[in-house]
Amino acid sequence: MSDGERARHWEHPGLPGVDLLRARYIRHTFARHAHDGYVIAAVTGGVEGIGLPGGPERAGPGQVVLINPEVAHTAYAGAEGGWSYRVLYPSREVVASVAAETTALRGTPSFTAHVLDDPWAARMIADVHRAAEGDDPLAADTAMRLVVARLLAGHAAASPSAPAPAAPHGAGPAAAARARDLLAASLTRPPSLSRLAADTGTSHFALLRAFKRAYGLPPHAWLTGERVRVARRLLEAGLGPADTAAAVGFTDQSHLNRHFGRIVGVPPGAYQRERKNVQDRVRRDP
Repeated sequence: MSDGERARHWEHPGLPGVDLLRARYIRHTFARHAHDGYVIAAVTGGVEGIGLPGGPERAGPGQVVLINPEVAHTAYAGAEGGWSYRVLYPSREVVASVAAETTALRGTPSFTAHVLDDPWAARMIADVHRAAEGDDPLAADTAMRLVVARLLAGHAAASPSAPAPAAPHGAGPAAAARARDLLAASLTRPPSLSRLAADTGTSHFALLRAFKRAYGLPPHAWLTGERVRVARRLLEAGLGPADTAAAVGFTDQSHLNRHFGRIVGVPPGAYQRERKNVQDRVRRDP
């Protein structure tokens, strides 16, 4: 690659059926090609040019690029300085499963626009990447399905010849409680949303709705709170912040610091020092 260009194309094992690309291109040009699945990209800097059958289009920061399966296209710098973006490549099966749960679309839906002004969707695409990079498949799978559902609801048409799939299973309090117990028992290696849905005998979005009704949060956010609750107990018992982070499933101490501060209001080290001071006073003045 040219100087200043970088790219990572990869797949997280907890996000099956979805490839990920994070890249910064300056002079690189993609040859005309097509994908078996979909392209859902969020431009994060510069301008991307896209060569499509209907003519060229351009996308800048905060815009989302959508390309359907088997649509031949190119990609290139749309302005001096190139472009950077984060891309999801979900398979047909993944998109069809989201469509079946959230829309009346069946089979292989087709996006009806190629470039959208949707900063919210662009942020969610970036959230999928960040969660996968942080080894949080539950958050990655949740964000991926939410953003695909939003894009399908606003910018997709049905495949006219596709048969209707079976209706997805619903979910109630028992499924939500089962999912909560599975998460609480697997803080360091939590299941993905797909695994949770399979283990509770329900569908992705039915489980999300039931879980939020029961606990006020989606599963990945509840998991973060539970990790912080357990971290507080470990810190109070004298375990250091770095070891505590590893014990509850955060990727490192800075990851723990960020979430602990957002929930508790102080960093883990300060929390631990205050608890130790109280314990010392109690021992000193029984």
